[in-house]
Amino acid sequence: MKKEEVDHRKFDSLSDAHRVLGLPQPQHPLISLINGANSPGGVGGPCRPHVLSFYKISYKPKLGGKLRYGQAYYDFDEGGLLFASPNQIIGGSTGDGVDGGNCSMYTLLIHPDFLWNYPLAKTIRQFGFFSYSANEALHLSEQEKTTVISIFEMIENELHGRIDDFSQDVVISQIELLLNYANRFYKRQFITRKAMNNELLQQIEDLLDDYFDSEKSLSQGLPTVQYLAEHVNRSPSYLSDMLRSLIGQNAQQYIHNKLIEKAKEKLSTTNSSVSEVAYALGFEHPQSFSKLFKTKTNLSPLAFRRSFN
Repeated sequence: MKKEEVDHRKFDSLSDAHRVLGLPQPQHPLISLINGANSPGGVGGPCRPHVLSFYKISYKPKLGGKLRYGQAYYDFDEGGLLFASPNQIIGGSTGDGVDGGNCSMYTLLIHPDFLWNYPLAKTIRQFGFFSYSANEALHLSEQEKTTVISIFEMIENELHGRIDDFSQDVVISQIELLLNYANRFYKRQFITRKAMNNELLQQIEDLLDDYFDSEKSLSQGLPTVQYLAEHVNRSPSYLSDMLRSLIGQNAQQYIHNKLIEKAKEKLSTTNSSVSEVAYALGFEHPQSFSKLFKTKTNLSPLAFRRSFN
């Protein structure tokens, strides 16, 4: 059987992206704000999956796939933001769904070198939404949309205005403002989706219960955040941020707490040795299990077992 070839086009520069979009060359080689109103048909993009060497922030007036919560609640229908980080596969069926029928009103492209020597070069990695997938886009209310568009307009005016010694400082500050507002709006989105997120939390709990009850841990090892994310159709970073907003724990902490819960159950209701319990839960080395157990409970597994005798 012929092996299927993976064909992901790589865009190494902003000039490459502009050329494919049929746009004039960017005024600055490291940052570009594309206004869809000035482009025929808006800002579309490659339909097939592609990889960028820069950050991308897009505002789309309409986002497909509105979600229904319970019997009545629908997501905001005022468009939203999509984020992508360097070397992330986007577009086509695996990414942000960029095509001519779902065009962006604004698209901000930022090469990492533009942030060099600024604190944002490091802090931008802390914004988890750059690793979210398309179905986890930031849906905006009317008021939020107004705020976001105003920031895009400020960036556009600065980039198209007179360049001076303060230009980069100002644009960097405007990017930080946009990211901080996006962070705030995502926190709001987690709150407004609380009912749906509680259902998602129950799915995750059921997944982990099944993982241990069916003894998948014996053959597959410890459950991972990636495993949970794939089974609930979420990205790992979104899953962690959602759980953190809901229960104050990220996905890895939640898995660890579930492991300790199962370990306590086995230690208190069976005669299995500590090593047997560790292997049953998916640990390769009993020492790793004992260390995690003591970190979480302040007791060794044996001391915990003795407390029941």
